[in-house]
Formats: sequence, C-alpha cells, structure tokens
Amino acid sequence: MEMTMRWFGANADKVKLADIAQVPGVKGVVGMIMDIPAGEVWPKERIKALKDEVEAAGLTLKVIESVNIHDDIKIGLPTRDKYIENYKTTIRNLAEFGIEVICYNFMPVFDWLKSDLDYRLADNSQTMAFVAKDIPADPQVIIDRVQAADGGFSLPGWEPERLSEVKRLFDAYKDVDEAKLRENFAYFLKAIIPTCEEVGIKMAVHPDDPPYPMFGLPRVVKNRDDLDWICNVVDSPSNAITLCTGSIAEDPANDVYAIMAEFVKRDRIPFAHVRNIKFLPSGEKDFYEAPHKSEYGSLDMHKILKAMYDNGFDGYIRPDHGRMIWGETGRPGYGLFDRALGASYLSGLWEALEKADK
Repeated sequence: MEMTMRWFGANADKVKLADIAQVPGVKGVVGMIMDIPAGEVWPKERIKALKDEVEAAGLTLKVIESVNIHDDIKIGLPTRDKYIENYKTTIRNLAEFGIEVICYNFMPVFDWLKSDLDYRLADNSQTMAFVAKDIPADPQVIIDRVQAADGGFSLPGWEPERLSEVKRLFDAYKDVDEAKLRENFAYFLKAIIPTCEEVGIKMAVHPDDPPYPMFGLPRVVKNRDDLDWICNVVDSPSNAITLCTGSIAEDPANDVYAIMAEFVKRDRIPFAHVRNIKFLPSGEKDFYEAPHKSEYGSLDMHKILKAMYDNGFDGYIRPDHGRMIWGETGRPGYGLFDRALGASYLSGLWEALEKADK
C-alpha cells in the first residue's frame, strides 16, 4: 500500500508539495492538470513538468485524477471517436512518464453533488453535506450555490466554462437513459482498454456520487452489480475501479465492506479513496463528510482497511475530503490539515494490520 494525497498543481492549490511531503506516511501525490479541457490531448511537456515538480519535492506521481471524458463520448455522438483517439494518445503520453493508474468517472453533467459546501459541525469545523430536501429542482441553482462557496478555486468536475452551458448539456443528454449510457460506456472501454494493456496503465472508474440518479440523469456506477458489469464488459486487469468508500456508501443499500473485499480479491482496485461519512436523521441518504476516524462517522474504517489488507490490496490510497479546521481556508474538502490527520490515521490502521499478521 502506498499512501498519497491529491494535489491540484502549483497554480491551482493552496497546499504546497513541501507541506504534503511533511505528512507522515505520505509517499506520493495524485496529480492532475486542471486547465486542459476534456477531449484534448495532454501534451508530453506538461506531463513531464508535473512529474519533475512532484519528484523534486521527494514524492512520487503514479496516479492521475482525472483525465475527464468528453460529453460526446458519454452521449454517444458521432464525434466521440475523435475524442476517444485523443484519450488514447493521452494514455500513451502518461504511461511514458511512469503513470500507472488513471482515475475517472462516467457521470453525466455533474461529477459529484452536495447540497452544502459549508456545513458546520458542533466544533465549528467546516465540511460538505448532502441533504436531499436542500437540492433544488433547478440545477442552475445548485451550480450557482457551489460556485459561490468554492473558496475561489475551480472545483474538479465543476469547471465554470463547462457548466456555463448547463441547459445545452441537459438537452444533449435528454435521450440518454441508463441503457444508452451503459452502451456508450462499453463502447469507450472496448476502445481504450487495449491501449491500456499495451502501455501498462489501469483505468480505474470512480463510483457515482451520489450513487443514484439525480435531476433525471442516469447513473451506471452505483452498486456492486454495476461494478461487476464494468469488470466483465471488458475482462482485463487494466479495466479497474477506484473504490471510494464515501461515495459507494452514500446509498445504505451498498455493503461497502463486502464490495471492497470482493473487488480487491479480484485484483480490480488499484486505487482507493478512503473517507468516512455520517448519516443524518433528516433522511435515509442524508449525510455529512465526517473526520476519518471511525467513531465520528457511520463507517468502520478499520473494517474497511482490513477488507483491503486481508484480500491482498497493494495499490494506492488517499484520504478523501477533509474538513476545514484550525482556521484553514481553501478549496472545500481539500485543505491540508484534516487530510493530513486522515492520512496519518489510515497509515496507523494499516501498520496495526501488518503487525497483527506477523
């Protein structure tokens, strides 16, 4: 297991590489280049510059999150083949610089959804929450709300230039139901996985967040059966999963521990986002993002890591969204302090599992 933290780049992140390098147990960063539009090729010189910068700080760069998928691919438009070829070129370029895993999603329009980016806990720390009754019927209202609370940073999956055309996007997806989205997903995977096999990269899909339909948009990465379908539609170790414990557990019907154990055992989880959530009494699926330690949330983090350890996990982990604590400000979910606490806690659990096994 290698512990990592997400980093958005020197020009897009208040957190510095030097800060991440000081977090005990963290060996690498999960990187991205935020200003390359979906569908465009990632140039080798930009990838090299990112890798050089990360390695100069004494960290590794083995995982990219994300190389966004153009909407024409998800919708199934005739132009999708052009964007798929661009994606394959990006895969080859990333492999040339030692990237092993690409985390991505196949969600229409919104990459994730929360009702509140400034949900205050009893200790006045700031976190993100999802309360169903607070999700407006008009998606433009939630876009405006998110952009007003983004801390002055572009949020992944909520790029302003893309969501400025939200009405056009919803119109484009109007004939895409779950079956059609699944068909388009299979088309994409069948096109790119041979390239991944050729160059040694694993494509690791992130579960839908939340893992059920919103605003009439379909979801196809929402439960155990969906993950099984993905693994089987192109049966290859290069066709993999980023198991996000928070996202998959947002639907209480999903057994996050069993799902983790099964797909680690099947060698289909090269990368995991490990975070805790706390369900609220206001609704069955209402929750806030809790501190990582088990007692503060609804998930047993020891049980999650034990499911990973017992089934041979040897990939990359990152603590996921953290609270804003100790006066820190910045991109919601991605401050330094609480994620550092989470990384240290998860590393401690893993050490205990290793030593108990000896």
